[in-house]
Amino acid sequence: MTICFTLAQFREAISKLSDVYKIGFVPTMGALHKGHISLVKSALEYTPNVVVSIFVNPTQFNNPNDLARYPSNIEGDCKALEEAGTSIVFIPSKEEIYPKQDNRVFNLGTLDKTGEGPRRPGHFNGVAQVVTRLFDIVKPQLAFFGEKDFQQLAIIKHFTKELSYPIEIIACPTIRESDGLAMSSRNMLLTHEHRSAAPRIFSTLERAALMAAAQDLLTPTQLSQWVKEEIDKDPLLKTEYAEVVNSLTLELIDNWNQASEIQLCTAVFAGDVRLIDNIKIK
Repeated sequence: MTICFTLAQFREAISKLSDVYKIGFVPTMGALHKGHISLVKSALEYTPNVVVSIFVNPTQFNNPNDLARYPSNIEGDCKALEEAGTSIVFIPSKEEIYPKQDNRVFNLGTLDKTGEGPRRPGHFNGVAQVVTRLFDIVKPQLAFFGEKDFQQLAIIKHFTKELSYPIEIIACPTIRESDGLAMSSRNMLLTHEHRSAAPRIFSTLERAALMAAAQDLLTPTQLSQWVKEEIDKDPLLKTEYAEVVNSLTLELIDNWNQASEIQLCTAVFAGDVRLIDNIKIK
């Protein structure tokens, strides 16, 4: 495995990969866990040429404190990536990714009007900035993203198609702890008490999905309210939102026949740590 910190080092390393195989790309912000490693393993099912980036992108943080607190473990990350079979790890500086200020504004249609969009202004535009920049550098044929960040995945698929990138976006299932909590780098910031409370988030989503199957019991709006109230029964948790959306457009729906594919998405504060999760309704 080759570790690169500059564009020059990366270009030299990638030129040495066999061009017989496609390049599979896994962009990350580091503090890796088994969910990230599962993306690498998924990529290895397609190609032996797997590139992983580690870059905490400042343009997608609307809260400076959130950026400052984001966990980092470069040494541990590199060890895990080498053991997983990664070819190249690219760990650029901010100056390498943004040699000048990135002022691009992306048209994301309806995709950033719900969920994380209005709660984290500019977040998804920052995601688009960094992912397109990394796509331009790495030039992969395949890119792998987790379904835990469901809205982000939809947005990446959107701009990849809109900007005509010759890249296949491959969605990988959410990896969970044994108690159902979605794996996230933020989990390591949880106190013991909040970590014990956090599995309530997904268990509530699972119950909601079963309730949604009986479509005559609750409307999507009523189900969203039930999810909030059920999660918030634990005083250590506070739901920021629970929304039932069209899986393709991410628009809110108010009846079950409004979309052929439906997702329930939520964000919950466990203390001051913000956790997101989602579940497929149909």
